[in-house]
Amino acid sequence: MFIQTETTPNPATLKFLPGKGVLPEGTLDLRSKEDAARSPLAAKLFDIPQVSGVFFAQDFITVTKTDGEWQHLKPAILGAIMEHYLSGEPILKSGASARTADDEEFFDADDAGTVATIKELIETRVRPAVANDGGDITFRGYKDGVVFLNMKGACAGCPSSTATLKNGIENLLRHFVPDVQEVRPM
Repeated sequence: MFIQTETTPNPATLKFLPGKGVLPEGTLDLRSKEDAARSPLAAKLFDIPQVSGVFFAQDFITVTKTDGEWQHLKPAILGAIMEHYLSGEPILKSGASARTADDEEFFDADDAGTVATIKELIETRVRPAVANDGGDITFRGYKDGVVFLNMKGACAGCPSSTATLKNGIENLLRHFVPDVQEVRPM
């Protein structure tokens, strides 16, 4: 098994591509050892000192560190991923779901058309680019012209995430959806 790695715009996060499926659908952002209990692989990764976050997507895993050098952490992370895939264990424990309370959306029913356009733009233009950088961004809500988005994986805590939101996503949404006035992280 050969696992590729890629850097991300977030220097504290590294992207791992196992060459096999990770999650069949959706994404899962785990930010603590307690959260990781629902995934055997995430639990192994959180056992590595300095690992502070694990993010699963359909075909990649990102790992976030608190400190230390990647050259020292990377072998242990690669070993945990390889061992997991060779064991045949599932990514999620039986009965566990990738869905969390963070998946709940809020918006007024009168704004359903606007929200549908916003979600389509995020799905087709934003998420693919963000996934290339080892993260994900999901719609959380819309109220009074403000779009609320949840940044996950490499995007959570990334130094350039504010610029991505304001200069990239906000400008895109304002261009196509005149009712959008602002984009905020949630």
